[in-house]
Amino acid sequence: MDKRRIYYLVALSITIAIGLLSRKLPFVPAETGDALWAVMVFCMCRAIMVRKRLAIIALLSLLISYCVEASQLIQWNWLTQLRSTTLGHLILGQGFLWKDIAAYSIGIATIYTCALWFEKNRYN
Repeated sequence: MDKRRIYYLVALSITIAIGLLSRKLPFVPAETGDALWAVMVFCMCRAIMVRKRLAIIALLSLLISYCVEASQLIQWNWLTQLRSTTLGHLILGQGFLWKDIAAYSIGIATIYTCALWFEKNRYN
């Protein structure tokens, strides 16, 4: 197993924990959780596709994040009911917001920069 996969799975787990904690702390802006959600998507994509270029992972992660946000404009009954559950709300969100798009972009840009540095220094 590629060691990068393990690193990104650990990073994924830590990101989820920090993201959930950020929702419980009243002084942490909600956008922090949104940025961390995008970081989680990046880590998950990277853990699955460790051999792809990081730029591809970043673009795919942005696309997934934007699509999930745009899906919040869809109000099908079953989808609305799914979003009303705790897990559905955490994964799919609720209510389209442009500031969430900005938060996803910042989260992906940050993790992409960190991943570039990490992989360059760790594997070269």
